Order: sequence, then C-alpha cells, then structure tokens
Amino acid sequence: MRTQPFRSATVGGLATVAALGLTLAASGPGVAAEPAKKTRAPGFLAPADLPPHPSSPWWAGKVTAGLPDAGPFCVDGALPSARSHHREYHTDYDTNATQVAVVSANATAAARLARALEKKVAACAADWLRETPGGTASWEKYGKVAVGDGARVYGVHTSMPESEPGVHLFAVGRDGKTVTVVRWGEMGNLGQAPVTAFKETTRTAVDKLD
Repeated sequence: MRTQPFRSATVGGLATVAALGLTLAASGPGVAAEPAKKTRAPGFLAPADLPPHPSSPWWAGKVTAGLPDAGPFCVDGALPSARSHHREYHTDYDTNATQVAVVSANATAAARLARALEKKVAACAADWLRETPGGTASWEKYGKVAVGDGARVYGVHTSMPESEPGVHLFAVGRDGKTVTVVRWGEMGNLGQAPVTAFKETTRTAVDKLD
C-alpha cells in the first residue's frame, strides 16, 4: 500500500475536513439507513384456477417470498431465489401443484430465464433416468399458449418398478420482465393428464402476473 506524505492542513483543507465531519455526522448511528426495497409479488393463481379434481377442492398456501423448501421437480436449481415468490397448492388426495414467479431485472433477462427453464424441463426425463437406475421416463411437448409474451406446456412421466408412476405438467410463461413456472402433479401417466385444462391454467397464470 502506498502511503501519502503528511501535509499540514491549509485553511481550505480545514474547511473540507469540517464539511466532511458534518456529512459523517449526518450518516452516523443516529440516522436510520434506508431499507432495501422488497420486490412486490406478482399475481398468483387461485385454487379454482387449477384443473378441477374429480373428488376434492384445491387448497392453497400463502404467496411467500423466495423459493419453496423443496425446489419444484425438474426445475430445481434453475430458479433464482432473489426477486422470486411461490405458492403451493394441494387437494385431499395426492394431486398437488406449485407456482413460482420471478421478477427479473428487465425483459431481456426474463426471456433468458424462460428459455433456460424450458430447456431444463425438456431435459428432465433424460436427467431423471441418468440418476435413477431401473426407472423409466418420458416427456411430451404440448405446444404454446398465446398469452403475454408467450408460454409453453410440457408433460413428464416417471416410474420405478413396484412403485406408483408419477405424472407432471409444466408451464413456463413470461409477461414483460416476469417469468412464472407452474407445476401440476399426481400419480398416473401422461395419457390421463388434464392437458387442455392445464393450458387454461397456464393462460390464467400469465394473465395474472401483471
């Protein structure tokens, strides 16, 4: 570290030091620092917006800042915890759902996040197979939903020998700088997944982001 040579204070230097002292005093312990602004939560799905269950109503938790304790299947590790909110849903049976919304810094960053999430979901079945010896998995791309700045719907099926198969539907959608992921899941296979109803859920989810 270079050490500056000591110089005697001039009248102008003393005035500068005095002004600096006033500035420091104004920002000292007696003055509260301005709190960091929290990201406002976008709109979330209501329980009635999810595909109807034949034997149970849907129930929902509160909209909560950050990510769920257990990251949503297939997109775990791909969502930033900063500037995010989530809500979890369940029925009286095994059917459940999760929605996560992220308010990105700008529309460009949001589009980049949406593409990364779409790739993550599309690769989910293959990734699961590599990590689950003896299992079987498949996936389907169900196409686009014309809403906001675009949304896509996917299905993923996983199964282990002597175990109930699981089916999940995913929606990745964006409106401006906000991205949402909706996951619906239950025991079963892709043939019984409520794809048409879930596309309407996707449309509603993106519509509510603003």
